[in-house]
Amino acid sequence: MAEIEVSGDDVSKLAKALASQTRWEIMKLLQRRAVDVSRIAETLYQTEANISAQIKILEEAGLVKARYEPGVHGVRKICEPAVDKVIIIFR
Repeated sequence: MAEIEVSGDDVSKLAKALASQTRWEIMKLLQRRAVDVSRIAETLYQTEANISAQIKILEEAGLVKARYEPGVHGVRKICEPAVDKVIIIFR
């Protein structure tokens, strides 16, 4: 995995992404293994639509990456952490 350095406006985006308890739980879950959206929703007792929205915020902050794989009923969105370290730079 990689690390990211954030500064300026990106710090706010990162902080907002991690400010949600649900998004924090998603990040903790993904540290163990890559997981598809439906499994995340099931594990966290949330709807798939809500988890998808939360994943999008984490992706935009650069914390999560996703890929699509064939599933039983269409495609599955598999999520995993994009980074294992975040460095915040104050300037």
